[in-house]
Amino acid sequence: MDAIIFCGIQASGKSTFFRQRFFDTHVRISLDLTKNRHREDALLYTCVAAQLPFVIDNTNVKAETRARYLRIARAANFRCTLYYFEADPAEALRRNALRIGHFRVPDIAIPASHAKLAVPTSAEGFDEAFKVRLLLNGEFQVEKLE
Repeated sequence: MDAIIFCGIQASGKSTFFRQRFFDTHVRISLDLTKNRHREDALLYTCVAAQLPFVIDNTNVKAETRARYLRIARAANFRCTLYYFEADPAEALRRNALRIGHFRVPDIAIPASHAKLAVPTSAEGFDEAFKVRLLLNGEFQVEKLE
Protein backbone atom coordinates (compact mmCIF):
# COMPACT_ATOMS: atom_id res chain seq x y z
CA MET A 1 0.00 0.00 0.00
CA ASP A 2 1.17 3.56 -0.73
CA ALA A 3 1.76 6.40 1.70
CA ILE A 4 2.75 9.61 -0.04
CA ILE A 5 3.98 12.62 1.88
CA PHE A 6 4.16 16.04 0.28
CA CYS A 7 6.60 18.72 1.44
CA GLY A 8 6.59 22.31 0.25
CA ILE A 9 5.56 25.84 1.06
CA GLN A 10 2.05 27.07 0.39
CA ALA A 11 1.19 27.76 -3.29
CA SER A 12 3.95 25.46 -4.54
CA GLY A 13 1.50 23.20 -6.40
CA LYS A 14 0.91 20.37 -3.92
CA SER A 15 -2.90 20.21 -4.09
CA THR A 16 -2.96 20.70 -7.85
CA PHE A 17 -0.43 17.88 -8.21
CA PHE A 18 -2.62 15.69 -6.00
CA ARG A 19 -5.68 16.37 -8.18
CA GLN A 20 -3.75 15.58 -11.35
CA ARG A 21 -1.88 12.48 -10.17
CA PHE A 22 -3.63 10.88 -7.19
CA PHE A 23 -7.26 12.04 -6.96
CA ASP A 24 -8.68 8.79 -8.36
CA THR A 25 -6.43 6.44 -6.40
CA HIS A 26 -5.52 7.92 -2.99
CA VAL A 27 -7.28 9.47 -0.01
CA ARG A 28 -6.21 13.09 0.50
CA ILE A 29 -5.33 13.88 4.11
CA SER A 30 -4.93 17.60 4.65
CA LEU A 31 -5.29 20.05 7.49
CA ASP A 32 -7.07 22.28 4.98
CA LEU A 33 -9.84 19.67 5.04
CA THR A 34 -9.73 18.33 8.59
CA LYS A 35 -9.00 21.70 10.28
CA ASN A 36 -7.17 20.12 13.24
CA ARG A 37 -4.68 17.35 14.08
CA HIS A 38 -7.24 15.25 15.94
CA ARG A 39 -9.41 14.87 12.82
CA GLU A 40 -6.35 14.47 10.64
CA ASP A 41 -5.12 11.62 12.87
CA ALA A 42 -8.55 9.97 12.77
CA LEU A 43 -8.48 9.97 8.97
CA LEU A 44 -4.83 8.87 8.85
CA TYR A 45 -5.37 5.92 11.21
CA THR A 46 -8.53 4.93 9.32
CA CYS A 47 -6.52 4.75 6.10
CA VAL A 48 -3.81 2.74 7.82
CA ALA A 49 -6.28 0.31 9.40
CA ALA A 50 -8.21 -0.13 6.16
CA GLN A 51 -5.00 -0.38 4.09
CA LEU A 52 -6.08 2.53 1.88
CA PRO A 53 -3.47 4.45 -0.10
CA PHE A 54 -3.19 8.05 1.05
CA VAL A 55 -1.44 11.36 0.42
CA ILE A 56 -0.48 13.75 3.21
CA ASP A 57 -1.09 17.11 1.53
CA ASN A 58 0.34 19.56 4.06
CA THR A 59 3.44 21.77 4.01
CA ASN A 60 5.43 19.30 6.16
CA VAL A 61 8.40 21.69 6.12
CA LYS A 62 10.05 20.15 9.21
CA ALA A 63 11.84 16.81 9.04
CA GLU A 64 10.28 15.67 12.33
CA THR A 65 6.79 16.21 10.92
CA ARG A 66 7.60 14.07 7.88
CA ALA A 67 9.22 11.46 10.14
CA ARG A 68 6.02 11.07 12.17
CA TYR A 69 3.99 10.18 9.07
CA LEU A 70 6.78 7.90 7.87
CA ARG A 71 6.84 6.00 11.20
CA ILE A 72 3.06 5.49 11.19
CA ALA A 73 3.01 4.28 7.59
CA ARG A 74 6.06 2.04 7.97
CA ALA A 75 4.53 0.37 11.04
CA ALA A 76 1.64 -0.71 8.80
CA ASN A 77 3.98 -1.89 5.99
CA PHE A 78 3.13 0.94 3.60
CA ARG A 79 5.51 1.87 0.80
CA CYS A 80 6.51 5.48 1.55
CA THR A 81 7.20 8.11 -1.10
CA LEU A 82 8.12 11.74 -0.60
CA TYR A 83 7.41 14.55 -3.06
CA TYR A 84 9.31 17.76 -2.32
CA PHE A 85 7.82 20.80 -4.05
CA GLU A 86 10.67 23.19 -4.69
CA ALA A 87 9.35 26.74 -5.01
CA ASP A 88 10.61 30.28 -4.99
CA PRO A 89 8.74 32.18 -2.24
CA ALA A 90 8.19 35.21 -4.50
CA GLU A 91 6.59 32.99 -7.15
CA ALA A 92 4.46 31.28 -4.48
CA LEU A 93 3.29 34.71 -3.27
CA ARG A 94 2.33 35.61 -6.85
CA ARG A 95 0.31 32.39 -7.22
CA ASN A 96 -1.28 32.89 -3.81
CA ALA A 97 -2.45 36.38 -4.87
CA LEU A 98 -4.45 34.70 -7.66
CA ARG A 99 -6.29 32.44 -5.22
CA ILE A 100 -9.85 33.21 -4.16
CA GLY A 101 -11.57 32.84 -0.80
CA HIS A 102 -10.36 30.22 1.67
CA PHE A 103 -7.81 28.92 -0.84
CA ARG A 104 -5.71 32.03 -0.29
CA VAL A 105 -3.39 31.96 2.72
CA PRO A 106 -2.14 35.06 4.53
CA ASP A 107 0.93 36.32 2.68
CA ILE A 108 3.05 36.09 5.83
CA ALA A 109 2.52 32.30 5.91
CA ILE A 110 4.62 31.70 2.80
CA PRO A 111 7.91 33.30 3.92
CA ALA A 112 7.34 31.90 7.42
CA SER A 113 7.05 28.36 6.03
CA HIS A 114 10.04 28.92 3.78
CA ALA A 115 12.12 30.02 6.78
CA LYS A 116 11.27 26.76 8.59
CA LEU A 117 11.84 24.54 5.55
CA ALA A 118 14.25 21.68 6.06
CA VAL A 119 14.85 20.46 2.51
CA PRO A 120 14.32 16.68 2.50
CA THR A 121 17.22 14.31 1.94
CA SER A 122 17.48 10.65 1.09
CA ALA A 123 18.64 10.05 4.68
CA GLU A 124 15.04 10.50 5.89
CA GLY A 125 14.35 6.90 4.87
CA PHE A 126 11.62 7.10 2.23
CA ASP A 127 11.45 4.29 -0.33
CA GLU A 128 11.51 6.93 -3.05
CA ALA A 129 11.83 10.69 -3.05
CA PHE A 130 11.12 13.17 -5.83
CA LYS A 131 11.62 16.87 -6.41
CA VAL A 132 8.70 18.61 -8.11
CA ARG A 133 8.69 22.02 -9.77
CA LEU A 134 5.59 23.78 -11.00
CA LEU A 135 6.53 25.29 -14.35
CA LEU A 136 5.24 28.58 -15.72
CA ASN A 137 3.01 26.73 -18.20
CA GLY A 138 1.24 24.96 -15.30
CA GLU A 139 2.89 21.59 -15.90
CA PHE A 140 5.02 19.76 -13.37
CA GLN A 141 8.64 18.70 -13.70
CA VAL A 142 9.34 15.64 -11.55
CA GLU A 143 12.79 14.19 -10.94
CA LYS A 144 14.43 11.90 -8.40
CA LEU A 145 15.53 13.71 -5.27
CA GLU A 146 19.28 13.35 -4.85
